[in-house]
Amino acid sequence: MPRMTAARAAVEILKREGVDTAFGVPGAAINPFYAALKAAGGIQHTLARHVEGASHMAEGYTRTAPGNIGVCIGTSGPAGTDMITGLYSATGDSIPILCITGQAPTAVIHKEDFQAVDIAAIAAPVTKSATTVLEAAQVPGVFQKAFHLMRSGRPGPVLIDLPVDVQLAEIEFDPETYEPLPVWKPAATRRQIEKALAMMCAAERPLIVAGGGVINADAADLLVEFAELTGTPVVPTLMGWGAIPDDHDLNAGMVGLQTSHRYGNATFLESDFVLGIGNRWANRHTGRIDVYTEGRTFVHVDIEPTQIGRIFAPDYGIASDAGAALRLFVDVAAERKAAGELPDRGAWAASARERKATLHRRTHFDDIPIKPQRVYEEMNRAFGPETRYVTTIGLSQIAGAQMLHVYRPRHWINCGQAGPLGWTVPAALGVAKADPQTPVVALSGDYDFQFMIEELAVGAQHRIPYVHVLVNNSYLGLIRQAQRAFDIDFQVNLEFENVNSPELGVYGVDHVKVAEGLGCKAIRVTDPAGLGAAFEQAKKLAAEYRVPVVVEAILERVTNIAMSVTNDIGNVVEFEELATEPGHAPTEILPLTGP
Repeated sequence: MPRMTAARAAVEILKREGVDTAFGVPGAAINPFYAALKAAGGIQHTLARHVEGASHMAEGYTRTAPGNIGVCIGTSGPAGTDMITGLYSATGDSIPILCITGQAPTAVIHKEDFQAVDIAAIAAPVTKSATTVLEAAQVPGVFQKAFHLMRSGRPGPVLIDLPVDVQLAEIEFDPETYEPLPVWKPAATRRQIEKALAMMCAAERPLIVAGGGVINADAADLLVEFAELTGTPVVPTLMGWGAIPDDHDLNAGMVGLQTSHRYGNATFLESDFVLGIGNRWANRHTGRIDVYTEGRTFVHVDIEPTQIGRIFAPDYGIASDAGAALRLFVDVAAERKAAGELPDRGAWAASARERKATLHRRTHFDDIPIKPQRVYEEMNRAFGPETRYVTTIGLSQIAGAQMLHVYRPRHWINCGQAGPLGWTVPAALGVAKADPQTPVVALSGDYDFQFMIEELAVGAQHRIPYVHVLVNNSYLGLIRQAQRAFDIDFQVNLEFENVNSPELGVYGVDHVKVAEGLGCKAIRVTDPAGLGAAFEQAKKLAAEYRVPVVVEAILERVTNIAMSVTNDIGNVVEFEELATEPGHAPTEILPLTGP
């Protein structure tokens, strides 16, 4: 039997589980693992500037393609605690990432040794498993189980903590005969699907709500096939956006308090039946449960049995992987259609399309400073359907979700449940690393951008190009808007006069100089007429220099983006004037056809 260090065995398992990319920051307590990583070869490592950044890079990497599992690596103590936010983000959005940390020697973990912390206990609530391995011979089994857990059931992250002496200990391990454990996922039965479809057929105005589970299951094609067989309009959630193209006749728009379309909410409120697949009824989607559920029958399909009934009790629940359920839905629907047993949904689908062609928000404004809506209009023009958008939270993300267009799964990569500021830059780097052939466009407000701005240097060092659209109003815009309810505007104002960049006025941080100082390219735009040319130039600069390129749009200081202030999807406040003629919203999916 071959002998090797436990660290080398761990690296060999990573390779045999399909890992070829990792992100991290080395340190004393994880150096034996890094030595094994170098000696073994086969895994390309990207050096982050912050270990939290490494965890978000791993998230972006996982979210980009089916089967990907991002790996982030750090040393003992604060490296692990810094990655907790990434683990929380991953667990909230059902994203499998593997976090590997170093640890003090086993004999002194309990003696308050330098950077010794019980990271497994700290990480336990935000992982599927968090383990400090105390016996070197257990390392192969712990890693094998980690991949099994990450892929089985509801996907999610795992942390493995390796004391330095465990990493260095020699064990018997034969990588050539290593095999991954079988993945387990619940699957719906035919009887369950037949019952759910019968309930759907009994309704008059059914909808399908498609969540991130459809994306995770790589089941978007099945979703579209089922919708087309039954003629049922589809509402993608924010995490499921792209599961059905925005320009598909059966895409009814998104629903919610914030990241929603006017036509999406209006169609949902007209519905009488909802089939939720791979979604978790997130509160920003549902708002007030009584409004959301009144007059509607619900069927909920989710991979995690305890998710069914967590938010509200559906009329029928099925514990199943979204892909397994949709395969049966397609089969049963095709049989019923062949037998002439599916109702005609033509009039209902046509009414949803009519709302989609009527209920538009205005995006075309020529104001200086720039109104944010114009930025998204110009992004729709400049960036095609192949673009992968990456963003996290804030008014920029909310407005972007209301006005941008997504046509493919995994082309809207959004941190949904956690929404940590600073997520966007490192996540975009992870996405671009995972798929260097596809254009990546990140979207940030100025505060999100500033949180982990140092990670731009990672893109410069490792030649990871992408375009970062930065909308700058020098405000914590979303929090300022939320403070309206308290009649305050307190500690959310980022403005100051920069003595080194007086041309900025009160906009404070000179993001162009900072980005250039970190080895990237940057363009500032103050006139909306210049946005299109700036985006085109950014694409050319990214291709030529192979670095991140920032396009900063200087916005008006205060804009209130449409959202509900009463937690009611039927009462979304439209703060800006609405589109009343085609030129007001020229990049909408369907041209304006009515008032």
